[in-house]
Amino acid sequence: MKRKSERASGILLHITSLPSYGGVGDFGPAAYEFANFLAAAKQRIWQVLPLSPTGYGNSPYSALSAFAGNPLFVSLEVLVQQGWIAGERIHGLPGAHGNAEFDTAWAKKIPLLEEAAANFLDRANDEQRAKLHKFIEANASWLTDFACFNILRRRFDYASWNHWPKEYAFRKQKAFSKLLAEDARAICIEEVIQFFFDEQWRCLREYCRERDIRIMGDVAIFVNYDSADVWVNPELFELDDKLNPVRVAGVPPDYFAVEGQRWGNPVYRWKLLEERGFDWWVARIRRSLALCDSIRLDHFRGFEAYWSIPSEEPTAIHGTWVKAPGYALFNRLKEVFGDLPFVAEDLGVITPEVDELREHFGMPGMKIMQFGFSDRGGHMYLPHMLTPNSVIYTGTHDNDTTMGWWRTAAPHERANLQTYLQPIKHDGDAVWAMIRAAERSVADTCILPMQDVLFLGSDARMNTPGVSKGNWSWRYDPGALHRDFADQLARLMEMTDRDGYVPPVESTT
Repeated sequence: MKRKSERASGILLHITSLPSYGGVGDFGPAAYEFANFLAAAKQRIWQVLPLSPTGYGNSPYSALSAFAGNPLFVSLEVLVQQGWIAGERIHGLPGAHGNAEFDTAWAKKIPLLEEAAANFLDRANDEQRAKLHKFIEANASWLTDFACFNILRRRFDYASWNHWPKEYAFRKQKAFSKLLAEDARAICIEEVIQFFFDEQWRCLREYCRERDIRIMGDVAIFVNYDSADVWVNPELFELDDKLNPVRVAGVPPDYFAVEGQRWGNPVYRWKLLEERGFDWWVARIRRSLALCDSIRLDHFRGFEAYWSIPSEEPTAIHGTWVKAPGYALFNRLKEVFGDLPFVAEDLGVITPEVDELREHFGMPGMKIMQFGFSDRGGHMYLPHMLTPNSVIYTGTHDNDTTMGWWRTAAPHERANLQTYLQPIKHDGDAVWAMIRAAERSVADTCILPMQDVLFLGSDARMNTPGVSKGNWSWRYDPGALHRDFADQLARLMEMTDRDGYVPPVESTT
């Protein structure tokens, strides 16, 4: 049997950016419409950002749990179809137009999800209950703890867990047992909402799989201090006896940030993790691979060495590089999972040691075309410098859209692009020239942000690093998925051998 080409193309679009009913993208009808667009455009990868429930700022990289799913992604429309909530109950929510309305969605949608979950508990038949119990059993290592974390966050006005009463912050057995007994139904409701998330995502993934579309997920190397992960496993992080961080993560000063970046995530006690066979990381990757087909590892360089900052320091200036046991970790993950379907986010200042770690495990790195036109050093991101085992992007969620980048590019960058690609007469020419060059490259995988597919400007930018407000809220407009865009991409996929074409089997007669 002849295999299809390993070359593939995909689109980067986070779930929140879908024009779903309810104010924030979810797993409802708009997600299936987007999957149909991917199939029509012969795109074989849907890349998403972390699917976790978000904390402050609604950043998918600022998660309340590395294991749980974001309840806002659960479609109320689907729950109505399944009979878990009446249709009239979901009237009056924000619509499908405009940017994501996170605050309104949290305020209005979560109570409706809780109502639907309560109805499930009261009405589910034996088969449905059996599915729920199977889900709870398979996710027992994190599910109930996350449910308790959510309940306590609400009880204590969403204060960080270290500001809760000590019996809860330190998870004293008596207080925890009382919580499990007195809030048993509320805990069950939280678990059912996570069950809804898993069931709806499973159905969407199956729909994509039937259309030869794989899901690329995203795993952030660090976790939030204010998360169920740190609350449940404080021994795995550098905390003092009062459970406050001793050292936190970030990146050192550079050309873009003279004080560096102090992210504030607690750093791991890697030695203890290694002694335990990296059990927490094994569980985390097992959960991620249950949700996605491949994984982008954010801040990959931190697996070789990470920037560790004393927690009392207000900036990242006085941090130090600390070696991480990347080889031991990935060897352990390979023992458990076999081939590692990872993509290394290796952007920024990367040392030879980081490259050696990535190459040792055969992980493709990321190449961002927008970086290629500034000076000769940027040529490493251009198609002629790539190798097959790489992933090329026009831009990522942290970049301006290609249209926005082109409109604000320095004169020498615009001149370099003109020289490298083709004469640019209109702004849209620059976007399409970048797309064509990326798809024509030797890189096995090419990923296009949806904003570039739609030729959108800076108003559609997803995230501006270092800016605390106004991020993550972009959604494309209903009706934006024109067939012309899909047809244009499909033809390009055929000519660049990214369409999954399988040669016919030659007859032996």
